[in-house]
Amino acid sequence: MMDRTTGLFANKWVQLGFLVLGGGTIYKLSSIKDVFYVPMQQDWGLSNTEIGLGFTFYAIVQTIGYFFSMYLADRFSKKYLLPAGLLGVAACGLYLSTLPSFTGYVFAFAGLAFFGEVVYWPVLLKAVRLLGTKEDQGRLFGFLEAGRGVVDVIVAFGALGIFVLFGEGKAGMQAGILYYTFMTALVGVVTYFLVGDEDHIKVTARDKSANAKVFSGILYVIKDVNTWLAAFVIFFVYSSYTGLTYFIPFLKDIYGLPVALVGAYGIINQYGLKMIGGPLGGFLSDKVFHSPLRYLQTAFIVAFVSMILFIQLPHESMSVYLGMTATLGFGAIIFTQRAVFFAPMEEIGVPREYAGSSMALGCLIGYMPSMFGYTLYGYMLDNYPGITGYNNVFYIMSAFSLLGFGCATMLIRRMRSA
Repeated sequence: MMDRTTGLFANKWVQLGFLVLGGGTIYKLSSIKDVFYVPMQQDWGLSNTEIGLGFTFYAIVQTIGYFFSMYLADRFSKKYLLPAGLLGVAACGLYLSTLPSFTGYVFAFAGLAFFGEVVYWPVLLKAVRLLGTKEDQGRLFGFLEAGRGVVDVIVAFGALGIFVLFGEGKAGMQAGILYYTFMTALVGVVTYFLVGDEDHIKVTARDKSANAKVFSGILYVIKDVNTWLAAFVIFFVYSSYTGLTYFIPFLKDIYGLPVALVGAYGIINQYGLKMIGGPLGGFLSDKVFHSPLRYLQTAFIVAFVSMILFIQLPHESMSVYLGMTATLGFGAIIFTQRAVFFAPMEEIGVPREYAGSSMALGCLIGYMPSMFGYTLYGYMLDNYPGITGYNNVFYIMSAFSLLGFGCATMLIRRMRSA
């Protein structure tokens, strides 16, 4: 019995490891600007506006596509959808490596959004949820987030090395894109042989109503108040998360952060906190609070109080290192929340056969701040110069945390009274 239990446990974590690898690899092509922004201008011939429009089309397909994901994720098996998403992204990468015209670039990014966000991401979240029980959802999702941070660093630096090896010009950029493409395709092939196909609604000779069952699941999720509240918990976490970007110009403009430290801070803020926040958020959710939702509720109020106190600090006379420590500390709170904000989908009791639909709704609502958050925060900085603009951003972030606390509290009370 012990051997069998150990084998099942190992298999679960092996599967999670490859899901993490896929989740950390599939989005490198859609994030090529992180490594190749200047070559995209100089060697590809794309303007700043054209590069930005690629991501605009990406966001449009992503948002509209989540409605389609509610059907797709439960109707078909992850055994086919996960590899299809990875291989579809790889096909788009292969096309991008030819450095197509602006029109081709935009269509390629629309394809990256369809395969990466619509076909792959809600199914990945569903697969992670189904790997464990209610008691270990926090650790599973925390490991997913931390692992993706590790993969981000390794794969991105690998592409940078390829770029340098091939001469840092057009050939280097094409080689880097092909490197991303190869890695994504390889993970896609391995994923097909690793994951099972037991997670979808199947059609049998006696039962031809699989589509009806899927649509009844979608209707269940849409009508379930708890699912909507859980989705808005994600929404409020992500609203604050989008504001973390503005700590970088804040430290530069208010504290005079040296240019040499800006890059280092950005790496820690983007990758370091993800790797720390993932396991910490999972541990606190499962082992300390024994509930991802209760942890999120507590973290919301801690984030709110912390930001209000942060705003009161004498920033213009403080040491830059104290400013960096304070911003990273707040960022760590948000990253622990981000690591587990999908975990409550198991806790609220959405039937597992509707896991895909619930995750798709969570993605649709939860990621909406990416459509308005950066514009809202940017507007504040453009129209209220200096510390006033940044304080306005921070007050908005604190308000989102307070609203998140209220949303989580309402959901916990509903679950108690059920």
